[in-house]
Amino acid sequence: MSNDGVDNSRRRFLTAATSVVGAVGTVGLAIPFVSSMNPSARAKAAGAPVEVDISKLEAGGLVTVEWRGKPVWVIRRTEENMKDLQGLADRLVDPKSEATQQPTYASNLYRARTDTKDVVVLVGICTHLGCSPKYRPELAPADLGAEWKGGFFCPCHGSKFDLAGRVFKGVPAPTNLVVPPHMYLSKSVILIGEDGGKA
Repeated sequence: MSNDGVDNSRRRFLTAATSVVGAVGTVGLAIPFVSSMNPSARAKAAGAPVEVDISKLEAGGLVTVEWRGKPVWVIRRTEENMKDLQGLADRLVDPKSEATQQPTYASNLYRARTDTKDVVVLVGICTHLGCSPKYRPELAPADLGAEWKGGFFCPCHGSKFDLAGRVFKGVPAPTNLVVPPHMYLSKSVILIGEDGGKA
């Protein structure tokens, strides 16, 4: 068979063009496949630390943010609240916060960092069956009794926690509310989810 009349330059061009198109197609298919292995922005954000500005949080106020799909409460307690926490020890399961529901820097009466003990950061999920307790800062409401000094009441099964998230005796919840890792970026901004390795 003779190669007369065969245009070798055209053959080389077609071979090169086909190779380029094939390579582009392979890369085009590989990019979405490789990208699908990376976590989505939503998944990254779900576990990412959350900044909370507390500059406008007044005494007695609560702000709720979401961290890792859970509600996290930041509460600024009043001076009266702080005094009331001192007289509850005999009514609480773990008054000194010795159990492991908090980082070591929050293992104290106030369950907060010592330099900012009027502000407490708590995961807003009951340690009994995962309901979300209600913030009940009022004193001695009829449904909670004359000794109630403010705190959290879980409507699902009646668990009660004080304003430091410590669980009362005789309720279904076995342990205190969880204190997540957190740190202050400034006097008015808290970063929830990181503590600078000081847990």
